[in-house]
Parts: sequence; structure tokens; C-alpha cells
Amino acid sequence: MSYICPICSLPLTLSQTSWGCENRHQFDQAKEGYVNLLPVQKKKTKDPGDSKEMMMARRGFLSQGFYQQLSDRVNQLALTYIKPQMNVLDIGCGEGYYTHRLTDVISQQADINIYGIDISKAAVRYGAKRYPKINFSVASVFEMPFADNSFDMAIRIYAPSKPQELQRVMKDNGIIITVSPGPKHHYALKEIIYDKPKLHPEDKLLIEGFDYLHQENLCYQLQLTDKQDLENFLNMTPYAWKLSDFQKQRLIEKGLNCELDFKIEIHKREAQC
Repeated sequence: MSYICPICSLPLTLSQTSWGCENRHQFDQAKEGYVNLLPVQKKKTKDPGDSKEMMMARRGFLSQGFYQQLSDRVNQLALTYIKPQMNVLDIGCGEGYYTHRLTDVISQQADINIYGIDISKAAVRYGAKRYPKINFSVASVFEMPFADNSFDMAIRIYAPSKPQELQRVMKDNGIIITVSPGPKHHYALKEIIYDKPKLHPEDKLLIEGFDYLHQENLCYQLQLTDKQDLENFLNMTPYAWKLSDFQKQRLIEKGLNCELDFKIEIHKREAQC
């Protein structure tokens, strides 16, 4: 499996350190191993996606294992759908925390090619440097640089997507595992920020062209007492912009104990006649 050109959709082939199509559109492969398939004319901002600061905060937070239970559960569910040979995609992969842990688990039982795409160049660059076995690319999840019917499985953790693109890139009976906030996710923090905090919706995530197979909630308490962990947690989310300096200082002094509520859902691509 290979990439397709983000400009004309023709197949891309790698020649030395450059990907190119028959229409002579060229995309250099970075020394870290990733390829940038987000043309300038398709960027809405100069440097889209999470900033380097947000990425490093998330990396620091995740490396402490606070969301490892989520990663472990996603991996357990993925193992129930493995095949001897698989193409796997992480949609909105960030710096590759979930991607590399899924790779380690599935590769023990199957021959896999795994791809990670994200619009943040900073995140992809870091992931490619750290996890060379994963095929990373900078690309839009709304116009993914992959041919039709490419993937047997995909994970999508806190990332947007477009149903038509999911339909296009997934093989018949391909599996997508999605993660989104459950009703009580981060509720204690929301109580600090908002006068009347609202629960996240419990509605099923129905994706056109996919059968809905499974839903579960993974819930546990997040306890943060270390100043750096708290700063990383706040800076990797929009909460950093919503808290006053006084509120941030109080959190750092008192620590935070709040709910984690992850909604995990499984979808299967309908077979096409």
C-alpha cells in the first residue's frame, strides 16, 4: 500500500527521498521519515494543528501513564478483529502515543502496515523520529492521502473525520474504533470553569455506511498532585485558555481529582455490492 497525491489523487511512488506522481507533483520525505502531504494551497493557517507547546504537554502527560488504561482497552478490542495481514490507520495520530502501543500489540499476532496521519507537523515530526516503524504523514483527515479500500482497521481517538472519507478508505467489513468524551469526562474541572457545567452527550456515534457494533464507557479517577503533570494536562487541552491565573494557581496548590469518562465505540464498514 502507498500514498496518493493530495493534489491529483494519482498514486505516489518513492524515489530516494521524494514521493512523486505521474503529474510530477513532488513531496519530499523528511529526514525523520515522515512525508508532508498537506499542500500549501490546502492549509487554512500557516501552521495548522496543535502547536509544539501543546504537543509536548500532551506527550509529557501521556508518558506518565494517565491514559494508559484507555490505550490498553482500545488495544484489547482491536485484537478481537485482527487478521493475518492488516493495513491499520490512526486518524489524528498526534505524536503517536496510541499508534505505537497499538503497533506493539498487534504486530505480535499479525503482519501489519500501520499509518498515522495528523495535520500537526510538529506532532508528526516528533512521532516519526521516535517510532520509525510507523508510516507517518502530515495530512488532512478530511482529505486522506490513501487509495480507496486501503484499510482493514482504523482507530480515531479524539479526532474529527468526514463519513465520506471513512467510507472511501476503509475496506469492506473494515473496523473503526472511535473514542470520544463520555458524559462525566473532566466534569470536576468543568465545575471550576463554568457556572453551569454541562454533561457531554450520550448519543451513539452513528457513521453513515457503517454498522454500529459496540459501545462501552471506560471510567476512572484522575488524580494530579505534581505541578508539571497539572500544567501538562491543562496545556494539552483548551482548558488552559478558560481558567484564570488565580484558578490555575489554586489547582497547582490543591491538586486535581476529576472524572475520566471515555466513550469507546466500534463500527464496521458495510459490504458493498
